[in-house]
Amino acid sequence: MASSIHPVFRHGATALITGAASGIGQTTAQLCYSRGMNLVLVDNNETSLAQTINQFPATKSIKTTSHVMDVSSIPAWQDLAQQVKDTHPDGIDFLMLNAGAGLKPAEGTSHWEDPNYFEKTFAINTLGYTNGLASFLGSVIAAKDSPRAIVMTGSKQGITNPPSNPAYNASKAAVRSIAEHLSFDMASAAPNVSVHLLIPGWTYTGFQTKFFKEKPDGAWTSQQVVEFMDRKMAENVFYVLCPDNEVTEDLDKRRIRWANDDIVYGRPPLTRWREEWKDTAKQDIANLQL
Repeated sequence: MASSIHPVFRHGATALITGAASGIGQTTAQLCYSRGMNLVLVDNNETSLAQTINQFPATKSIKTTSHVMDVSSIPAWQDLAQQVKDTHPDGIDFLMLNAGAGLKPAEGTSHWEDPNYFEKTFAINTLGYTNGLASFLGSVIAAKDSPRAIVMTGSKQGITNPPSNPAYNASKAAVRSIAEHLSFDMASAAPNVSVHLLIPGWTYTGFQTKFFKEKPDGAWTSQQVVEFMDRKMAENVFYVLCPDNEVTEDLDKRRIRWANDDIVYGRPPLTRWREEWKDTAKQDIANLQL
């Protein structure tokens, strides 16, 4: 029988988590801390990060540190790598690349008129991940005899590609592609390192509080997402496709199949949202056989 807990979540192992001061990152830090892991918490929000690290005090057996950092900065990652090497010479066991931002174009401009909107979105949501891999993958794969893991936080928007925020969708689509390649490479280069793409559904985090003062009934909490991730990691699942209180796993899979079939059947892109295709898409998604 497979274990109900991924072996990376063990006493004495070390977790590095970006975007750790709130939401899914903070809740993952709580999971790791509850299992006796050392914590290296990274975020660009100094105040929130200070409040977060106070929740996870160091003990005789657990080291906890926090680092205020812009994940888009390569020099900042290099500095962090040296600090972590000094503190945790055995390396990182669990690397969670989770920091993200949902940016908007400058007021009065469209998505297509503001190159800074694309540049800043990719700098955080995509290059923030590749910077992390460049700085810490060697640390993760250095140990060949202990189970380790890498989680990269993607998004359903990077898969089904709903209209309205092309930079965010594209940045998360890139994360999916990078994670897939990483998983393929690690299977031979470091089979003790499992790779997982976390794909949250509608989750009530800091991204959502600006729109909703209270959690909508249809959204999951960060706790639910992390509990789901915990279970799927134990099952060695790569695509951790999270449902929420409105969308089931089955419906997600049907929507993904429909979106991919735009290519297969030569339809125009994003048919699910096009007026002339909406009714057909809704009906066919409901009838798809998986």
